[in-house]
Amino acid sequence: MSTHLSSKTPEARPGLLPRLIHVEGLPIILVFVILVVFFMIAAPQVFLGWPIYLSFLTTVPPMLVLAIGLTLVVAAGEIDLSFPSTLAFSGFLFSICETQLGSPWLGVLAALAGGALIGVVNGTLVAVVGVPSIIVTIGTQFFWAGAASILSGGQSDALQELQGTPLYNIFAGNLFGFLPMQALWALAIAVFMWFILNRHRFGEHVLFIGDSRTVARVAGVNVVLETIKLFTLMGVLGGFAAVLLTVENLNYFSTQGQGYLLPALAGVFIGGTSVFGGTATIVGTFFGTFIIGMLEAGVVATGIAGFWVQAIEGVVFVAAVVLHLVVESPAKLRALSGIVGLRRES
Repeated sequence: MSTHLSSKTPEARPGLLPRLIHVEGLPIILVFVILVVFFMIAAPQVFLGWPIYLSFLTTVPPMLVLAIGLTLVVAAGEIDLSFPSTLAFSGFLFSICETQLGSPWLGVLAALAGGALIGVVNGTLVAVVGVPSIIVTIGTQFFWAGAASILSGGQSDALQELQGTPLYNIFAGNLFGFLPMQALWALAIAVFMWFILNRHRFGEHVLFIGDSRTVARVAGVNVVLETIKLFTLMGVLGGFAAVLLTVENLNYFSTQGQGYLLPALAGVFIGGTSVFGGTATIVGTFFGTFIIGMLEAGVVATGIAGFWVQAIEGVVFVAAVVLHLVVESPAKLRALSGIVGLRRES
């Protein structure tokens, strides 16, 4: 990371287009708008009505919370593949507090603490022991998923008694009778994490570490401590996502969260966060996750057979990443223009 100082005169200010290009998350926002317009045209009976959008505001938030935490992890040049098991383990802690102790609020604290424990273990193994994060989190993914299955006996727990309680209304109810609370929680977390990443010292340290651990140490960043804090934060967000998911479903099952791994990762990388670290965008992750969340419903609503969904998701993924690279890198745009020009001349 570097800070560039300039003293541009009013005449030297960039035009509207250059300023728009540097709007955070602009490429993925364009992709999102294009997809919504396409679905409105291809499936007007579904996408011109409000119920489909309310359903997205109910189903996407747990995945969005996970993707936001993962954005910071990837920004530091690390990866966390254990968060699906965090959903299972933290969900179990929430469920056991409700069914055995009759205290769902204690369950919320237990879920967050369970997620924090997983994060501390991951961060310690990565930062102190020095095991690569991909190896650590693959291992802890198996371990905590297995722990959840063993402790729960592989059984699910029905939590119907939560419906209508203050806790249910806060985490899974509807504000004003129609706006899902999960969406408001996810939005609040996205805004908070945007400020952490872009306006707080911790976010600055995360980006420094992603750029270069050596440079970060020279600059006075405690890389070990910040890495542990980073994975702990990811664990806490995983625990909170478990609460949202479990309360919304009014049910706990030991395999919950297993379907979130690839979609959450796709939301982060489609959004424009660099796989190499040092660059991240919460805005991009926000829209990228909603794209992943609405693709399946959109494809099915257009009448395309369901087995096309994954192929189309792959095309959208690659197209969004390429568009982001081209827009964010003028050099790539000039190279692409040169290639097109050469082909035209030939």
